[in-house]
Amino acid sequence: MTTIDPTKGVPAATAKTLREAMDRLLAGRPRRTDGRLTKENLYKEAGVSRATMNRARAVLAEWDQRTKETGSRTQGEARRDDELQGLRAEVKGLKRQRTELQAKVDAAATVIAALHHDNAALHEHIGSRKGSVVSLNAPRGE
Repeated sequence: MTTIDPTKGVPAATAKTLREAMDRLLAGRPRRTDGRLTKENLYKEAGVSRATMNRARAVLAEWDQRTKETGSRTQGEARRDDELQGLRAEVKGLKRQRTELQAKVDAAATVIAALHHDNAALHEHIGSRKGSVVSLNAPRGE
């Protein structure tokens, strides 16, 4: 017959099984669940009933403390959140860079339009002259 410690509420082997499941969940290496840090996953990961888990008051107190310390996030979730934060910062920088480049493209388009206008005016001016085209490569003074 298995003796139950009244302060623990469950046999030592069951408490050990629950703690091993807790360690797996907190380490981000679940075997039977999706790895979320929930009590439902704890009893399923341990392979015990919810009622058995609920009698393991010491284990549940430990669970509450340890999940409070981690903010209820697994290591995988913490890595994902850190990566997401980094990607958001990168996107913000790329948006700023795109805005700066767009401003340069707009300025270049304005200059090109002005040069096109000047070029058209010069062609019109040259076309209105009755003389011949003067070479710019001819030496001065000749």
